[in-house]
Amino acid sequence: MNFLDAIFLGLIQGLTEFLPISSTGHLTLAARLLNLISEEHPEHWTAFMAVIQLGTMLAVLIYFYKDLYDITKDFINENIVTRKSFAEQNLNSKLGWLIFFGTIPIVIIGLLFKEQIEGAFTKNLYVIASSLIILAVLLFIAEKTSRFKKDINEVTIFDSIMIGIAQTISLIPGSSRSGTTITAGLFLGLKRDVAARFSFLLSVPAVLASGLLQLYEAMKFINADMILNITIATIVSAVSGYLAIDFLLKFLKKNSTMVFIIYRIILGGVILLLISQNFIKP
Repeated sequence: MNFLDAIFLGLIQGLTEFLPISSTGHLTLAARLLNLISEEHPEHWTAFMAVIQLGTMLAVLIYFYKDLYDITKDFINENIVTRKSFAEQNLNSKLGWLIFFGTIPIVIIGLLFKEQIEGAFTKNLYVIASSLIILAVLLFIAEKTSRFKKDINEVTIFDSIMIGIAQTISLIPGSSRSGTTITAGLFLGLKRDVAARFSFLLSVPAVLASGLLQLYEAMKFINADMILNITIATIVSAVSGYLAIDFLLKFLKKNSTMVFIIYRIILGGVILLLISQNFIKP
């Protein structure tokens, strides 16, 4: 991997982590095309992905720093300091509970299927292509059936749990964390930008915890030759990720997700075509 590869991969990670088009799918495809995944040491690629994911996590923390600060402060104040009932709590405190309940499913599934998630399955392009297409169809159905009425203050505990269950589907490569959670939000009647906003807030605990764990486990595979490229890619992913969040929230206020649906289907088809023509290995 050279300097330009690092910038390119960081850009891909940042832009695709938050758009509903799958960062894992794009990174794996790019790495295969650039021949960056070593057959002898595939753990180096896994380590690289684990670290640059923290760049996009940093983008979420910076973009939503005020929301996250207010949620944490009010949650502690109204559940530990003053002990109000759920109905009496303000929106920020309730969002803290919604994020808590919505995170439970992915914690359970993530721990139960940790080996499968980290195995060769996550790098299989057949799985990635199929997930891109299938989730595009589900997002299309959600677009056509959603009422687009619910605002952030109308999200219920049931909604958060259902969106949390959808987040577990993102453990399948090619699904997209934002794609699965936004799709679930639309099925539940949330406005598009509200579904995206709640998706990003919900991602914080799971991505931060899994990212730090993966970083800890990946440190033994990171050598001195990788440090510069990883640093560059992480910085680029943080900056591009921040811009992607801002773009998507503004875009979904006035537009549908149709462009992402079409893109996912085309990309999935292209991957299957490349495999069938032996241009890349699955």
